[in-house]
Amino acid sequence: MEAIDLALALLRLVIGVTMIAHGVNHWIGGGKIAGTGRWFAGLGLRNGVLQAWLSVITEIGAGTLLVLGLLTPLAAAAIISVMLVAGLLAHRKNGFFVFRDGYEYVLVLAVACVALGLAGPGELSVDHAAGIVVDSWAGGAIALGIGVLGAAGLLAVFYRPQPAPQPDKVDEVS
Repeated sequence: MEAIDLALALLRLVIGVTMIAHGVNHWIGGGKIAGTGRWFAGLGLRNGVLQAWLSVITEIGAGTLLVLGLLTPLAAAAIISVMLVAGLLAHRKNGFFVFRDGYEYVLVLAVACVALGLAGPGELSVDHAAGIVVDSWAGGAIALGIGVLGAAGLLAVFYRPQPAPQPDKVDEVS
């Protein structure tokens, strides 16, 4: 085993466990599914409870696949998609820094998943053991392409922000 294989396994493990924990938190933490659904609806997504469940399934499922190193470009694509939606809807307006609830964190996770798509899962993975490694430009294209398409599809179907309230017009007196 080479150092790069250990590095890729560590990267997959940390990102995968982080996504699993995030999904579990959306499911049973804090406001549970109902609260997570209200939060998604507040971001402008229709069917907030459905969005909550989709998020939970995607985060736990993709995180588990990434930990195992199974279908790595597709797992990376799912995480890229989730991070892109989160970055655009929840964090972009707050600027870059995570301590201001900015997009720094989601950007790092998304780009790390593009890098995993390019580099592949490494030898310490189910993909490698099964002989189904897709890496290099193909793996990166799958991860980034499907991730962007997934986010765009979700936003096209479900994003319906409420118009900003308009101030009452005051008649001018001449």
